[in-house]
Amino acid sequence: MQNFFKKIKLVWTDRTLRNRVLFVVGALFVFRLLSAIPIPGIDTLALNRFLSNNQFFGILNIFSGGGLSNLSIIMLGVGPYITGSIIMQLLTIMVPALKKIYHEEGEAGRKKFTQYSRLLTVPLAAIQGFSLLAILETQGILVNLTAFDRITNLVIVVAGAILTMWLGELMSEFGIGNGVSLIIFAGIVSALPTEISQLLFTFDPSQIPLYILFVALSLLVIAGVVVVTEAERPIPVTYAKRVRGAKMYGGGTTYLPLRVNQAGVIPIIFALSILLFPQLIGNFLATSTNATLIKISTALVSFSQTSVLYVLQNIYQRFSVASLSSGQCSLDSSQSCHS
Repeated sequence: MQNFFKKIKLVWTDRTLRNRVLFVVGALFVFRLLSAIPIPGIDTLALNRFLSNNQFFGILNIFSGGGLSNLSIIMLGVGPYITGSIIMQLLTIMVPALKKIYHEEGEAGRKKFTQYSRLLTVPLAAIQGFSLLAILETQGILVNLTAFDRITNLVIVVAGAILTMWLGELMSEFGIGNGVSLIIFAGIVSALPTEISQLLFTFDPSQIPLYILFVALSLLVIAGVVVVTEAERPIPVTYAKRVRGAKMYGGGTTYLPLRVNQAGVIPIIFALSILLFPQLIGNFLATSTNATLIKISTALVSFSQTSVLYVLQNIYQRFSVASLSSGQCSLDSSQSCHS
C-alpha cells in the first residue's frame, strides 16, 4: 500500500506523467460525452426492452464502450477496429506478402500494417453499422425512417467508429496505457453507478450471503485472470564459453520469458460470438410470418437459454468482463487484442 501511494505521488510530481494522465481523463470525458448523443429516430422504451432480453447486444455494448445502450453516434465503438486488427493479424499467417511486411520491415512495416488495419476499419464499420441499424429497425427501435434518414444514420455511425478509433490512438500516443483498452474499460465502469443504485434500491437482507459469495467469486475470477495473463514460462538459454588469450568469456545462463497465455482474449471473443450466434439468428427469424421459420426461431432461442452451453457462455462472459475490467486487453504495435 505504501508503494502504491509513492507511485501516486510520483505521477502528480512528475510533469510529464501528470500531463499524460490529464490528457487521458480529458479524452475519456469527450468519449463519454459523445456516447450520450443519440442518433435520430429512436424509440427509447423499445430499445431498453430489446437490450434487456438480448445478451448478444449486451456483449456488443461492452465493446462499444457503453455507446450502444442508448444508440449514440459512437455506438460501434472500437469494435470495427478490433475486428480489423484481428483480421489483419490472421492474414499475416495466410498471406506471405503481409507476413514479410510485418516481420521483416521493422518499425516501418508495423506502421504500414497499422495503416492497413485503419483502412480496413472503414468498410467493416459500414457493414456492421448497416447490419445493426437494419436489425434495430426490424425490432421497431428505429421508427419512421426515410431512405435519407437511413443513409444519414449509417454515415453518422461509421464516422463515430472512425472518431473513436482516432481518440483511442491519441490516448495511446499522448496518454498512458492503451487507448482502446481504456475506452472499453470506461464503458464498463460507466455502468457501475446504475448497477450499484439498482442494488441499493432492491437490497434484501436475506440475500447478504449471496452478495458475499458473488463478491468473493468476482475477486477470485479477476485474480485468476491476472495470474494467468501475467504467467510466464522461462525457456533457459545458455551461452557457450569462449577463450581469448588467457581469459575466458561467456558461459552465462539466462532465459526467455514466454507468456503462458499467448492467444489473449481472442478465444473468449470467438467463443462468445459462436455461442451467442444461435440466439441472434433466432431473434432475427422471430419476425418472420412463416411457420417453419418461427419454429426454428423458437428452437434456437430455447437452445441458447436452456442448454449446458448457455451456462458455459455465462462463465466465458464473466471471464471476458473481468479481463477487460482489469485492463488486460491491448492493441499494441502488434495489433492483436490480448487480455
